[in-house]
Amino acid sequence: MVGLKPSNIPPTPGVQFLSAGTAACIADLITFPLDTAKVRLQIQGEATGCQGAKSIKYRGVLGTVATMIRTEGARSLYSGLVAGLQRQMSFASIRIGLYDSVKQFYTRGKDHASIGTRILAGCTTGGLAVALAQPTDVVKVRFQAQRNLRGVQKRYNGTLQAYKSIAKEEGVRGLWKGTFPNITRNAIVNCSELVTYDIIKETILRNKLLTDNFPCHFVSAFGAGFCTTVAASPVDVVKTRYMNSAPGQYKSALSCAWTMLVKEGPTAFYKGFVPSYLRLGSWNVVMFVSYEQLKRAMMMARQSQDCAI
Repeated sequence: MVGLKPSNIPPTPGVQFLSAGTAACIADLITFPLDTAKVRLQIQGEATGCQGAKSIKYRGVLGTVATMIRTEGARSLYSGLVAGLQRQMSFASIRIGLYDSVKQFYTRGKDHASIGTRILAGCTTGGLAVALAQPTDVVKVRFQAQRNLRGVQKRYNGTLQAYKSIAKEEGVRGLWKGTFPNITRNAIVNCSELVTYDIIKETILRNKLLTDNFPCHFVSAFGAGFCTTVAASPVDVVKTRYMNSAPGQYKSALSCAWTMLVKEGPTAFYKGFVPSYLRLGSWNVVMFVSYEQLKRAMMMARQSQDCAI
């Protein structure tokens, strides 16, 4: 058996909530450079007022990472990390940590849940998470898109300054910019990610291909990452473009999508697909494996504490 032994008692909602946020932060710390490379590739081709950045072209995942290190330094790969971790603690805790609880609520406590019920639970937690944590996502994307070049004035100098600046220049609504495409994206992500992971894991365990441990979690997470990237990539590109846009550049998320289609063609919706998959695939593996182990570790600690009392 690889990893901690499953607990005899199901994890509580509190344990799931905290485990999900922590696991997502661990995954972000490891995969953040890939996410930054994905954002740079996604916004490449849109109009920008930064003259020094116009000559910089990104080619592929490794090429983007190498170009960023050469022109901006290695630290640029982790630009927006603070907002990213803030996002995951508030965002993943809800969309992943509350998924099982919401699923049980819709099934009224029954053990078996249909695909429709799982999708509904994924949409519910994904939408709720976006509604509460959208400002952290806006700031994260702005930082990742910001080029740290010599002689070019930075758009934002710090996380708190970014929140204040956006609220001052664009109003409070600016902090929730792109909420609609983000809710759409996260409904797709949650449904494809959590539901696919759920189904793959259940199928593996039901057919006794693997035991409920690391190899099973790894395979399930890897499959979920691929399905999620294919389904969510077009909405993700639109979300990134729209949240990073200057005030008035696009009238709405649909306007942004239409502009991309007309000016750059349908392939623009899959810009940054490889880094998206590398990021989502690796992120899913790290997150789900960490999540499963953290839940077990917390339940073991809780049981030990109860026994001591």
